Amino acid sequence: MANVLIFGLNDYAELAHYYLEHDSAHHVAGFCVNQAYLPEGRTYKGLPVIAYEEVEATHPPADFEFFAPMAPKHMNRDRERIFLGIKEKGYRMTSYVSSKATVFDNEIGENCFILEDNTLQPFTRIGNNVVLWSGNHIGHHGQIDDHVTMTSHVVMSGHCKIGAYSFLGVNATLRDGITLGEGTFVAMASAIAKSTEPWSVYKGNPAQKLAMASTDLKF
Repeated sequence: MANVLIFGLNDYAELAHYYLEHDSAHHVAGFCVNQAYLPEGRTYKGLPVIAYEEVEATHPPADFEFFAPMAPKHMNRDRERIFLGIKEKGYRMTSYVSSKATVFDNEIGENCFILEDNTLQPFTRIGNNVVLWSGNHIGHHGQIDDHVTMTSHVVMSGHCKIGAYSFLGVNATLRDGITLGEGTFVAMASAIAKSTEPWSVYKGNPAQKLAMASTDLKF
């Protein structure tokens, strides 16, 4: 069991608080945001809200862990920045894996948010700072790299590799053995039948690469 600080005060933070308190052995000790976003009274959900800039002084890394369940803005770059910043402060980061998910001793990194009804088949590895919303199928012998967000009901067939920073929309489907290049955006209900190019957007069934500059996804 760990005493956990949750970064943020948005919907993701509220959900994280609920899941950790109702479906984990961890104890939520409080919330943490940048000084500029401190709420009046410095409380949320009846718990203290600590300024990120001074958190080490009151909640040292030796006694507390962090969980930063953030939205995938800017192709997960905001999430990466906070993740790395918290690690630089010396904190270990908690991962949450729902008791209603199906897992098989999978390797799962830090600060992952894996919700109910996900199936992670054997021999698939999950990197750091990965969000798997509810109801996904993660096929065998696959790999999901760091800072990836997968929304609900995605089917990832066996032997797939998902590059860092990728985003997969609701009901996307990936055939077996393909690689999503770093920073791939897969639109909802798209079917990916072959490997993708880095920092590109794919849409449709079968999915086609949309004409746009790769720099449009790199913020």
